[in-house]
Amino acid sequence: MIIMIAAAAENNALGKNNDLVWHLPNDFKRFKELTSGHYIIMGRKTFESFPKLLPNRTHIIITRQKNYQPDHCIVVDSLEKALEYIPEEEDGFIIGGGEIYKQAIKIADIIELTRVHASYEADTFFPEINDDEWQLIEEEYHPKDEKHAVDFSYLTYIRK
Repeated sequence: MIIMIAAAAENNALGKNNDLVWHLPNDFKRFKELTSGHYIIMGRKTFESFPKLLPNRTHIIITRQKNYQPDHCIVVDSLEKALEYIPEEEDGFIIGGGEIYKQAIKIADIIELTRVHASYEADTFFPEINDDEWQLIEEEYHPKDEKHAVDFSYLTYIRK
């Protein structure tokens, strides 16, 4: 299965200046739980936004930069080539950024979306989820609290 996983605001904002514009610790925990032990596919800028490699995951980075080769990562120049590295019996997670999501939404099987219930100024956006192509099968609402400044919901979509 190809699974897109993201946190996006009501206006589909993902981030600004290669960083998230909110802090949701429980979303980070969920991301870790869902992606641990799996292949994660991302663009170069998304990879460079991490302080270090994410533990217990195989990193596949998509970039057009020649000779880009961070340690312990697979580097390719297209989403198609990235997908070739995922064994047939494994799930692959598309983790960003905006341009990679735009390409992946055409081929993904599942979307795991954390919908942040606010709108933000951003320079990177998640693509629109077309109701003709996707079915919402699970929704879990979380109100803001002392650790989370904004309400959010976990949404799981499957391709129709």
